[in-house]
Order: sequence, then structure tokens, then C-alpha cells
Amino acid sequence: MEETNIYINAVAGISPQETFYEPAFFQPIAKPSGNRFICIEPDYDELIDAKLIRRMSRIIKMGTAAALKCLQQAQAEMPGGIVVGTAYGCLQDTEIFLKRIIDYKEELLTPTAFIQSTHNTVGAQIALLLQCHNYNNTFVQSGHSFESALLDGLLLLKEHEMNNVLAGAADEITSTSHAILERFGLYKRTEDDDFYSYKSKGAIAGEGAFFFLLSNERSEKNIAKLEGVEMFCDVLEDEVANRIEQFLAKHNLSVNDIDLIIAGRNGDKKNDVVYDMLDANTFSGKQALSYKHLCGEYPTSTAFALWLALELVGGGAASPFLCNQTINSDVKKILIYNHYLNAYHSLLLVNAC
Repeated sequence: MEETNIYINAVAGISPQETFYEPAFFQPIAKPSGNRFICIEPDYDELIDAKLIRRMSRIIKMGTAAALKCLQQAQAEMPGGIVVGTAYGCLQDTEIFLKRIIDYKEELLTPTAFIQSTHNTVGAQIALLLQCHNYNNTFVQSGHSFESALLDGLLLLKEHEMNNVLAGAADEITSTSHAILERFGLYKRTEDDDFYSYKSKGAIAGEGAFFFLLSNERSEKNIAKLEGVEMFCDVLEDEVANRIEQFLAKHNLSVNDIDLIIAGRNGDKKNDVVYDMLDANTFSGKQALSYKHLCGEYPTSTAFALWLALELVGGGAASPFLCNQTINSDVKKILIYNHYLNAYHSLLLVNAC
């Protein structure tokens, strides 16, 4: 049976950088606010009815706008399916509901905030706006949420259940959740001038919403091929290199065949030990760049990395945007490796069409 290729036809996203409007690479670099990145949100009126916007929380607006923009760019009216990955869900609505429980002593509660606090709200809202009755699924698997959504989309397309799938991820950070996670030591207590200087423990908090239109059909709309997605959990640091080599071998490749590596360094010395080991051995001599100085650390940040890979494949106009990380202009094969909390490891393989 002939292998089915999976193509990416369009991408759109909202992040702490000006990624919603093209060309993103010629915009000034946005810096974090203290130890937290905050998304630059677009004018939602361009895509969503103003009456609906008033009833949407921030993450629902971000996810919905990114999805609608992605379909608009692909000139696609209706996706064959919608799959979303999110680790945090709709935190703002969850906080509102919990606060009302306390304020109203568990009496006379309106259900709206609770209904909109569920993790599948973003995917459901997209379907409601499109009047889409097709496949709709949301994955909530911490640092593997986005990868699980991608893998689901790949399987649907390879089994020819549909011709295209709208796959994406959306996660937000609120003041309350940021304060809680900061107490756990996930985020830096002080602001460093150099993101990767390791002057203090922890990372910079991030957030974002990105959607990709996947297809199993070759056409002039294809941006790149998504050749592989793999996840693994709780492996020893010295086992990561073997897993990467095994992943590439499945696709008849070796590290030498990769033109560019996008790695998930986050500025936390303990977190980045794995990347140091890979740079010294497996990735030695290869073009590599980091991306979390642009979006911060959050469970579905690999969606930002995939957007970046699509912007870079086949061209090298992004050097100013990457903060002095220069790359060769002839980039065809890109490997994305990221881990979240050194527990959730993921690999994405992107190839130029």
C-alpha cells in the first residue's frame, strides 16, 4: 500500500510576537513582561461577530481567531475534522466560576462560566461558528497535548477518513495560575537580561494559540510535509539521543540528513541539560536554534515551534527575528525536539515540499 503523505496547507497563530499578520519576521521583537510573556492579540472584529466576542473569554477568542484565520488563508470553508490540544483549558472561566462559588456561597450560580471552562470549549466554539458537524476532539495530555492532536489528525488523514483536518493548540496563563506555578518553582523570580544566561532558576512563562490545516492531497497550497510525530515519557537523559536516532531511522534518515534543529531550551539550567548533551554529541556540528525566548515556556509551545519551522523551511529570512541566531538559507528538513518538565518529550519532522 502506498504511503500517504501529510501536508500542511496553512497556519495561523497568536503569540507574544506579531505572528498573526504576515510577514512576522519583519516585526520588532517583543520582550517578556517580567517573568511572563503576554500574547499580542489582534482585532477580533475582523473574524468574529462583535456580539459573540463579548461572551468569549480570552483563550476562546485567541483559539477561535487563529483557527478561522488558518482556514481563511487556505481558502477552505469547512474542515473535515477539528482536533485541539490544550493542557490548561479555559483558565479564566474556571477562575470566574470558582470565585462565584465562594462569593455566592454555592447558591444562585449562573452556569455560563462553568460551561465555558471545559477544555473542549475552543474546539466546540470553532465548530459552532463554522456550523461544522464533522469529527471534533480535544486532547488534554499536559506536555503532549498538541502532539496528540497532531497525531490524531495524521491518523485520520492516513486512513482517508477525510481530506483535511484543522489541528491546533491553545493555552493561556492568567495572573492566578502564574502565581501558583511560580510558587512551584517553574518560573524565574528575577528578570534576566539574557534569556539563556541561567542566572536564576526556572523559565519565563508563555502562552499562545496556533492552528494548522493538514491535508493528504498534493496541491499548490502545500507549505511543507509533516513527515513524523513521536512522543515519549520519563526517559533518562542519556536515552534521549537513542530515541531521536530511532525516530529518524523510521523515516530512513540520520541526523546528518537534517538541515536544521529547533530545540526547546527554556533558560532553566536544570531543564536545558538534555539540550547541552545533545549539542555536544548527537547534534554536534548541526545548525540549531532555540525558540522559547520568543514565546516562553508552556505545555503546548511546540505549536509555536512548528509555526517557526514552516516560516523557515526553504528560506532564511528570519535571522533578525531569531535574535542573532543565523541559519543557512537552504533549509529543507527540520527536526523539532522539545521536552516539558523533562517528562514529556516530543519530536516533529518537517520537510519542504
